[in-house]
Amino acid sequence: MRDHQNILDVAMLDPDYMGFIFYPKSPRFAGNILNPETTRLLPDKIHKTGVFVNATLNEIKETSLKFNLSTAQLHGNESPDLCKELRENGLEVIKAFSLKKQSDLNATNQYREACDFFLFDTPTARYGGSGKKFDWSILEGILLSRPFFLSGGIEAEDASGILKECPIEPYALDINSKFETAPGFKEIASVEKFIKTIRQQ
Repeated sequence: MRDHQNILDVAMLDPDYMGFIFYPKSPRFAGNILNPETTRLLPDKIHKTGVFVNATLNEIKETSLKFNLSTAQLHGNESPDLCKELRENGLEVIKAFSLKKQSDLNATNQYREACDFFLFDTPTARYGGSGKKFDWSILEGILLSRPFFLSGGIEAEDASGILKECPIEPYALDINSKFETAPGFKEIASVEKFIKTIRQQ
């Protein structure tokens, strides 16, 4: 997100996390649009999350300080050591993994002590989300060392069944492109309905 009023409107829905993308090649890049004062207006209970791709430790630290971020969501080839350093600097860390088959989960092993959460998404040739539905059946019968965020093409119609269809209960659901009217701009009514439906389950 990056529009001042749209951010404040979503915040009124009391989400647990709000994301701001700091990957310059993303159509949702917030770095040259987002006003740091906007994120400072958000209540502390909302985890203000910077989304990064192969950024350096200093870049993430400086951006987090500027925009009052509490969480770093990493979508590149970031090392476990970088994740640990970010945590040592007071940031909560979400490490994203693109999964095509169950064996792809092996990549999470070296991060089990390095981050707070995993995020599972659909593979794409580009960094970041594809907007395509994630194959939740990949998670059937596995044991994870960290709670996880479920991502990948989640849309409004998934609200009533997604928690039953996913073999393992996710810690959080990451919604994005299917709830937008334009890149980085959320459709408030559909987000509100989704959150209410999920929280009633």
